[in-house]
Amino acid sequence: MKKKLTSHSIRLILPLVFLCLWLPPTAHAQTITPGKTEQWHDFEKVHFTFDGLPAWYVKPPKPLPGNPWVWRAHFPDWHTTMDSLLLQRGFHIAYVNTNDRYGAPVAMMVWDRFYQYLTDKLGFAPKVALEGVSRGGLYVYGWAKRNPEKVSCIYAEAPVCDIKSWPGGKGKSKGDEKSWKQLLGVYGFTEEQALAYADNPIDHLEGLAAYKVPVLHVIGPKDALVPNNENTFILIDRYLKLGGPATVYSMTRGPQQLEGHHFPIEHPDWWANFIEQASVPVVKPLPKTTYFQVRGGLPHIAQAIRQQKKATVAFLGGSITHNPGWRDKVSQFLQERFPDTQFTFIKAGIPSLGSLPHAFRFQQDVLDKGTPDLLFLEAAVNDRGNGTDSLTQIRAMEGIIRHARKANPAVDVVLMSFAEPHKTRDYLAGKVPLEVANHERVATWYKLPSVNLAQEIHDRIKAGEMSWEFDFKDLHPSPFGQEIYYQTIKALLNSYFDGTTTATAPMAPIRPMNARSFERGHYLPIQKATLSNGWTLVENWRPDDKIPTREGFVNRPMLVATQPGATLTLSFTGTAIGMGLISGPDAGMVEYRIDKGPYQTMDLSTPWSKQLHLPWYKLFAGDLPDKKHTLELRLSAVKPEASTGTACRIVYFLEN
Repeated sequence: MKKKLTSHSIRLILPLVFLCLWLPPTAHAQTITPGKTEQWHDFEKVHFTFDGLPAWYVKPPKPLPGNPWVWRAHFPDWHTTMDSLLLQRGFHIAYVNTNDRYGAPVAMMVWDRFYQYLTDKLGFAPKVALEGVSRGGLYVYGWAKRNPEKVSCIYAEAPVCDIKSWPGGKGKSKGDEKSWKQLLGVYGFTEEQALAYADNPIDHLEGLAAYKVPVLHVIGPKDALVPNNENTFILIDRYLKLGGPATVYSMTRGPQQLEGHHFPIEHPDWWANFIEQASVPVVKPLPKTTYFQVRGGLPHIAQAIRQQKKATVAFLGGSITHNPGWRDKVSQFLQERFPDTQFTFIKAGIPSLGSLPHAFRFQQDVLDKGTPDLLFLEAAVNDRGNGTDSLTQIRAMEGIIRHARKANPAVDVVLMSFAEPHKTRDYLAGKVPLEVANHERVATWYKLPSVNLAQEIHDRIKAGEMSWEFDFKDLHPSPFGQEIYYQTIKALLNSYFDGTTTATAPMAPIRPMNARSFERGHYLPIQKATLSNGWTLVENWRPDDKIPTREGFVNRPMLVATQPGATLTLSFTGTAIGMGLISGPDAGMVEYRIDKGPYQTMDLSTPWSKQLHLPWYKLFAGDLPDKKHTLELRLSAVKPEASTGTACRIVYFLEN
């Protein structure tokens, strides 16, 4: 006779399931096979095989402190006078053969591992000078844009900066049909996809420019194979307009061969000086590992990648998650690192919203769109700005995690604390910001990975690596700040997937931190309310005062009252009740009571209401007996000091 699994037996089995899954199954062990050592232009050249690919590095007679180095991409034996000068000055030169991969993601993954090997195992400098010749431009810019903080400078000779120009031959260049077909195969592109590709070296240079990585192109002025008007001139023009430092030098002395694409290098000592000035002295930045905790790791997403080849990743947060930047870069990284996996990405960032709204919108904005295998969650910035109290933060954050685990008991969650000036001031005063502490408390309880970007930004400012005013600029991070966020999150992911950090078995406790967590939080439709005098259900609300709105909180049903005395009642069940509303210039005050208790007053206005019809979430009660209740709500005649009216506009009721 088959026994039915009870909830109790599931609780007993679940930790065993976690224990079986927790090991990172996607680690890529680097394989290094020593090779011969030979003389190269009077220097010692060490050959080896790296992950099955030919590789080498050349030793200087006397290395400079910190081991600065140059990384050559493609054609490593072309124009080596500058390399010889740098070797004599104390630089290493390195190369791994990813030829005929045209800077595609598969090559970039090799480059990531090669960089890690040279810096971690051989002690090479954390910033590298990249040297790209011709199609090598696809490699150096592809990797530099993915890793701007790891690049000291870029030196490029007649670089390919747009695959449509070469090898595509879709402009003035005649291109190369064989190489074009090879490129399509490496990228997995159709012709149409290749022509629409938007991540050429000329594209998305914002992060590189924000890091002020100096760029130098030496070109042949009459290059017809890789025309400057389709490559160098476009890239340099865009880079300069973004604030990046760039120089172009035309080589005119000597024969111009291969349709002007090959030319002798004038003044190689100048270009050696350029690389040396950008690379020396070697400065080691603060380590990324300080700012994340792996704890129980990411066993479920790793299993989904390894076995199902299908994974859903959700991003839940405020405006920093809503805006393009780190989120898109993390998505791109996962797709590139695991190209055989079909990813679904759920973008659930809404500006101005923190942990309380997240807990009650999680069903609609995340689970109704898919069940995540991995959830990125942030609320620390808006929890501070919205004045969310500590207990509510804990109940909301824990509620989201427990709600997610009801849908997928094995879901991985990464908690993130982003930076803003108040948190920086807290750290300067020797205090851990409350919101950060609460994120870490919840992460520790459930053995979840966490990323403390608030502390990282403070520490890097204190160490003189950056400034808030000129680099990070705003709590909505500049491209520089977005890169810091992305690189640290990527470091966390890589540390687990590569097995470089030790995860503890994620047998998180079934027992909640707080018995009143909002794990059953959801939206209760406004149509459930019983309306008395003064309330109207507006089917398609939009403002008539020309004040801006937020997407998703306009042109939709809304309960609206503007005259004092308007009343409604709402029957609900559970431990918490609240409302999601629109707080505009005329936001008023309400009086409310639950189960015939005494009336209490709630101010609906915000410091931002004059400029925006702002989504705003308010909790009437969060610690009620778990049973049926009745809410009574009426519009107050008292007007907030800065308000122009006494309005209340309700988008959702919040029920736990």
